[in-house]
Amino acid sequence: MSAPRLPFDPIDRAGQSWEEHFGPATAMRLATSVMRVQQLMLGSLDAALKPFGLTFSRYEVLVLLKFSQRASLPLSKIGERLMVHPTSVTSAIDRLEAQGYVERVPDGADRRRTLAQLTPAGLAAVTAATDAVEQIDFAVTGLTDRQQEDAYQLLRRLRKASGDFAE
Repeated sequence: MSAPRLPFDPIDRAGQSWEEHFGPATAMRLATSVMRVQQLMLGSLDAALKPFGLTFSRYEVLVLLKFSQRASLPLSKIGERLMVHPTSVTSAIDRLEAQGYVERVPDGADRRRTLAQLTPAGLAAVTAATDAVEQIDFAVTGLTDRQQEDAYQLLRRLRKASGDFAE
């Protein structure tokens, strides 16, 4: 962990100013904190994945392919499951294919579709990369297992209320 960048919490400071100018700052502080934590976590995860030539978004694609029954999925399913735009999927697959981690193959069940298929090199990379992100506990630092579960449940409730999933 690196040294703190500021000698004070800038979100607390912003919250004080918010209250002076607009009113209650609870929701603003929470939203800003969630966004900042996401930046910090993504930075740590990307640093852990850099030796494998991966970003967290490309790592997620490899994990998704590993989890699939045949180590392959249509590009449209990848976007749907990772909740990203098709252009982002195409870009990630292009990079992973250039690295030899995936290959595009025709879908035997539907010739109009192309599948992204995990290669042996991709399987080795996702296995090693998973060890690396587990070594840093997925960048979830400073929380006990119980606190991590509580935070997950609270964020899950926010995601559901925002329409992220139906359940």
